Amino acid sequence: MAVYQQNLTPDDIQDKEYIVDRKDKIIEECEELWKQMEKYQQEIALAGGERLNRSDGELTLLTMRLKSLSAECNQWLERTPDIIPLNPENLVVLGKEELQKLDHDLGALLSMVQAKNEQLQEDLRREQGWLDEQEQLVAALSEICKKLKNQAIPISEKRIFLELKMKMTKIRRHREKLLTSLGEFLDKHFPLPEENENKKRKRECQPNARLMTMHEILELLINSLLHSPHDPYVKINDSFWPPYIELLLRSGIAFRHQDDPSRIRLEAFHR
Repeated sequence: MAVYQQNLTPDDIQDKEYIVDRKDKIIEECEELWKQMEKYQQEIALAGGERLNRSDGELTLLTMRLKSLSAECNQWLERTPDIIPLNPENLVVLGKEELQKLDHDLGALLSMVQAKNEQLQEDLRREQGWLDEQEQLVAALSEICKKLKNQAIPISEKRIFLELKMKMTKIRRHREKLLTSLGEFLDKHFPLPEENENKKRKRECQPNARLMTMHEILELLINSLLHSPHDPYVKINDSFWPPYIELLLRSGIAFRHQDDPSRIRLEAFHR
């Protein structure tokens, strides 16, 4: 033993002292834990006669935990720390293992970074293509805007008013033309009933009642729809010839009121 100590270098002696001190500290910690375990066991033994509020399951769980901790404490007390000789050969082996582990981790990190870099490059190429397309579009629109500015002619408010007035005049003329054509069509294809039927109608209705033409009925419905859209219904009286009303209803041109069948309205075709 003395010969072995003579062969030890100062560094080996220092390392050995550190290991012994560390072992003594571990043993002291284990002994302290063991004392605490004995103290808890005594308290449990003294409280064994008292009535416990905990359930049997909780007591069994605590007992199993106590046994597990006791076994672990005994293992730590019986275990002897492995002392690795700190000679150059062992240090080289440990260094190689650490370097290999570090090399493996760095290789995995490098692969992940390369994959991420490739994805970023692909995203950059796609965004660059989109940017080129947008720049071309902006250049084309700028050229068109420039041409339009060169071709633009100052327009006064008076000229705009005159143009609007002309358009409204054309619209009114077209409207009158349509109404005239509609009146001619209705007068031709939907005349009033014959004189005999008219007399029969007068006997059935009031003496002074005058039958309205299809043109007048439609004009009345149109005016009611345009002037009072909130209440476009028209009251049916003796001036409405029933076959005309039936024709408008069957054709889907007019509809009766849901609560008052004697009122009809024109379908809002303009909406």
